[in-house]
Amino acid sequence: MSTAIPPGGQRTLQKRRQAQSIKEKQLKQTPTSTRAAGYGGSSANILKIFTDEADGLSVDPLVVMFLAVAFIFSVIALHVVVKVTGKVF
Repeated sequence: MSTAIPPGGQRTLQKRRQAQSIKEKQLKQTPTSTRAAGYGGSSANILKIFTDEADGLSVDPLVVMFLAVAFIFSVIALHVVVKVTGKVF
């Protein structure tokens, strides 16, 4: 009768360490995205848009929200006006 090897122990730790080192090597070798691989350009340019250092027009988010709500309201108002007046034109 052969004795079963209990789970865990030194072999399991060695396998875990080996698997972890293989994963770390793969992560270091392969880029995680196409942008990191060089296909999409530099991400520094994209991040610059959202900082205070960006050139150009800077608009407060509250103003953007008001303009969006005003646009939605104008579309609804025009629909109501057309329904009320009928086919006049």
